[in-house]
Amino acid sequence: MRDPDELAEAAATVAEASRVVVMSGAGISTDSGIPDFRGPNGLWTRNPGSERLSSLRAYQEDPAVRRQSWQARLAHPVWDAEPNAAHRALVELERAGRLLAIVTQNIDGLHQKAGSSPSLVHELHGSMFDTVCLSCGDRRPMRDALDRVAAGDPDPACLACGGILKSATISFGQPLDADLLVRARDAVVECDLMLVAGSSLAVQPAAGLVGLAARAGAPVVICNGSETPYDSLAAIVLRDPLGSVLPALLGGSVRE
Repeated sequence: MRDPDELAEAAATVAEASRVVVMSGAGISTDSGIPDFRGPNGLWTRNPGSERLSSLRAYQEDPAVRRQSWQARLAHPVWDAEPNAAHRALVELERAGRLLAIVTQNIDGLHQKAGSSPSLVHELHGSMFDTVCLSCGDRRPMRDALDRVAAGDPDPACLACGGILKSATISFGQPLDADLLVRARDAVVECDLMLVAGSSLAVQPAAGLVGLAARAGAPVVICNGSETPYDSLAAIVLRDPLGSVLPALLGGSVRE
């Protein structure tokens, strides 16, 4: 059971900050029906072989991986998901004028759907709502490709050049958008508090932004259901579900 004094201390730390950067991960979206990856009931925890679907090399070389990926996209819960209390708490933080940026590892668009300004949401790992051709870079709405899959095409090719299509997300073996990463780093070094919300902090270079914030002198508050490699850098670590702890933590965000 959580120590009430610990939450009060965390809330006081957050209340003192005026330039908050939030690092969000899959744990913030589990209450919206989107499973995480490394948690006790995560996709890769229950089925380690499914991690292969996130490998760029496997996707490019193995048509079976692509076909399986397209079926997974078609059935993904993201299409019906709605933002939860944790997402909405961050919208209130923005409305209070205290949110500098949300640096997210998520690809589900739920921050924007909740009402967070798209200009403040840095999607380091891309978006599931578009496709991109690995040959010519043609980018189109994901729904167009999913309609083709639903109609019987198991591995839809690029309509512009016939190349391999994938979601506009970052797979293992694929570099992050360099300009986006620079913008995220700029926000991190300017913040006066780093709030980690639902990330295992196991994937670089995104996770390294927490260390960057700590080195720049910003206190770090980590809210995650399991241990992370950066817990030792945190001023406070909370293990409670995000849907309850973030609203409580940010309850004083709105200023009259």
